[in-house]
Amino acid sequence: MEIEFSQMLVLFACVFLGGLVDSIAGGGGLITLPAYYAVGIPAHMALGTNKFANAIGTLTASVRFFKEKQINIKVALIAAAGALVGSPLGAKLAMAIDEKYLNYILLVAVPLIAIMVLRKKDFGEREQEMPLLRSVLLSAAVGFGTGMYDGFFGPGAGTFMTLLLNSVLGLGIIRACGTTKVVNLASNVAALITYGMSGNVL
Repeated sequence: MEIEFSQMLVLFACVFLGGLVDSIAGGGGLITLPAYYAVGIPAHMALGTNKFANAIGTLTASVRFFKEKQINIKVALIAAAGALVGSPLGAKLAMAIDEKYLNYILLVAVPLIAIMVLRKKDFGEREQEMPLLRSVLLSAAVGFGTGMYDGFFGPGAGTFMTLLLNSVLGLGIIRACGTTKVVNLASNVAALITYGMSGNVL
């Protein structure tokens, strides 16, 4: 499909803003996905194309958080493994849904997720250790669950993951944000490959 230059400028601005929001605490897809729809990109292709942009953004954010030593490597790697399993499943589920119905789902989901993200105020600062087995199981579960959601839809996945890493795994909020970027990167790449293999990346 053809996109006009003026539409590309709008997409550039929206993806820039979405990437900025994502680098802080997630939720950038609430800006970028509606922008793709607004210029006429079909739902499946919008989801796949969004994963490409997200992968670039999460890669650069991950590098920055890593340099600042604000990533829990153990949790990040285990959760990323879970996301690598869950994300392609979510992407395949999205592609299995007729595009007409997927449009309806996205029209309802975007504002609902936006409201949930904006109302969430209970980010904590605590940092605590937990038993190894519990940490491994919870990290894998968080990665799989949020990865599957991210592959299927995406907006708010980073915010939900940060909240879970903070509240369930006891990571401090900055370290939770940094760890989320690594897991999100794995999820985005896995979903991107899945969408790309089906020709749904513009």
